[in-house]
Amino acid sequence: MLTGFGMKANGNGQAALLGGLIALGLIWGGSYLKDAVQIWKQSDRVVSVKGLAEREVQADLVLWPLSFSVSADSLESLYTAIDKDRNNITGFLLQQGFEQSELSFSAPVVNDVWANQYGQQRAPQRYRADAVLLVRSHKVALVKNAQPAVAGLVSQGVLLTQNYEHKTQYIFTGLNDIKPDMIADATANAREAARQFASDADAQVGGIRSAQQGYFSITDLDSYTPEIKKIRVVTSVEYLLE
Repeated sequence: MLTGFGMKANGNGQAALLGGLIALGLIWGGSYLKDAVQIWKQSDRVVSVKGLAEREVQADLVLWPLSFSVSADSLESLYTAIDKDRNNITGFLLQQGFEQSELSFSAPVVNDVWANQYGQQRAPQRYRADAVLLVRSHKVALVKNAQPAVAGLVSQGVLLTQNYEHKTQYIFTGLNDIKPDMIADATANAREAARQFASDADAQVGGIRSAQQGYFSITDLDSYTPEIKKIRVVTSVEYLLE
């Protein structure tokens, strides 16, 4: 009888231990699930906003091509005319204040006009050459001042030509210097928008969950002032709400 009682008592102890372990597991599991639900709710409380930053800057590099055309009856006379006009243009630019190192001359494009004509009528001169003298300078203001005076070259017999391929280009090269500040401005703008959303939701803006930097765009301010550039960047940011 004593032996049977001892076995019964031992079985009850094991059952009690098992029950305690199960209860402890339920308590731990419930706490874990509660934490998981809280994390899930927190991850669901986010706001996605975009931040904008814009700046107007002055171009710091200009490419000013002066294209001209000459005609002659022979190739020898044609190249003599090219050299004459090139020297006249170079002299004009040096007089305006540019340096020789800022000027470059590309090889002229020569055409046999008669070879492309049919019938009895022919152009007065057989050969035609189109050439470009390029000004590459950081003196943007000097280019703007010199451009109206270029008409004076006509009185020297220089036939200046204009086309879309050889238009003046104003360039801003200092983007890397202002990128950090512009990204900071865009992020601050995004946080301000997030605060407005949080206020409507009776919450506060927390930390950044994710962020993505957009592309920097550089455009002319308008068609009349291409030397002034408008730089724009948009960032996409997700903030946690508390």
